[in-house]
Order: sequence, then structure tokens, then C-alpha cells
Amino acid sequence: MAAKPRAWQRMLSGRRLDLLDPTPMDIEIEDIAHGLAFVARWNGQTHGDYPYSVAEHSLLVEALYTRLYPKAPVKWQLAALLHDAPEYVIGDMISPVKASVGEGYGELDERLTTAIHVRFGLPAKTPVSIKKAIKRADKISAWLEATQIAGFSVEESNKLFGIPDPDIIRGLDIHLRPPLDVRKAFTARHEELLENL
Repeated sequence: MAAKPRAWQRMLSGRRLDLLDPTPMDIEIEDIAHGLAFVARWNGQTHGDYPYSVAEHSLLVEALYTRLYPKAPVKWQLAALLHDAPEYVIGDMISPVKASVGEGYGELDERLTTAIHVRFGLPAKTPVSIKKAIKRADKISAWLEATQIAGFSVEESNKLFGIPDPDIIRGLDIHLRPPLDVRKAFTARHEELLENL
């Protein structure tokens, strides 16, 4: 009988995360923050001296979600912060590539999301209405990123991502930071939200 192929990855925390069958006990926020801080959005095709990381994007999405839904329970703010958390081990793919890869990527993402949610006290499955609300914040984030750092025109971004409410995006300027600064900011925001759950 052939040996089963290795499906785990050693994390910097020392955990062995099985990518095909992840368990909540192998999830650590420090690993997530570190990984996301080094994963570039837009395949790295952004202006600036540092890549625009998934960690930075996640902080922006959570800020937008909180602006859009100021009375939302803290647990959904946390879900917004962690909406792309699986990418700390599976990387980020632009939407057209995700669509081409097929169901395998989505299934892997879903298993990791479930383990992450359970680890931090969120429901294993996010309600559809909350997913849609987070996706709304995500699309506004994409508009901001596209127009500020990814070289898209406002007109093109409006067609691709919709026209954002000026009041929601007011004052949200993207400033690229070193990965370690973003990692600290992501971890700090996670801790703050957990304290208020």
C-alpha cells in the first residue's frame, strides 16, 4: 500500500496544520497574521515600496464592514477581519484564476475557514446574510485598492466593483507598510475584537 502523501505544513508556531483536514487546535493567530502579512494581493501588481498584503486588505475590509454596519455584533466584525484568513496557507488568487481552478480551491478554503472560525469562537458556518455583508465591504475595498494602488481608473473600477458610497470611503487612504508592521496591526485588531466578544 502506497504511503499517503503529506498534507500538513509546519507553522512558525510549531503547529502542524493538515491542509486537507485542518483542526481548530492547530490554528494560531500569530501564524495567520504572519502568513497574511507576506501574501501579496493583486499578484503583487501594486504601486509602492511594499506589497499590499492580504493582512492589510483584511484590516481594510473589517473597517469598511464596521462603517457599513456600525451596530453589527463584534463577532461579525471578527468574521470580516478573518474573511480571507485561509490564504495564510493557500495563498491569494485573483478572482478570474479562482473561477478557473474550480471547486477544489473553494472546498479547501471552506474547510480552513471552518477550523479558523471554531478556533476563535465564531459559528463554523457564516450566515449567508453576513457573508453578503462582508462581500459588500470586500468589493468596496477592491475599489479603493484598484484606484489607489493597482493602476485602475475610477471608471474601470466603477464597472468592475460598483460605485462606493463617498461617506463610507471618506478618509480611507491606503498607505503601504512593512509586513512586520502589518502583522502587528492585524494581531492587535484581532485581540481587541476578541476582548469585546
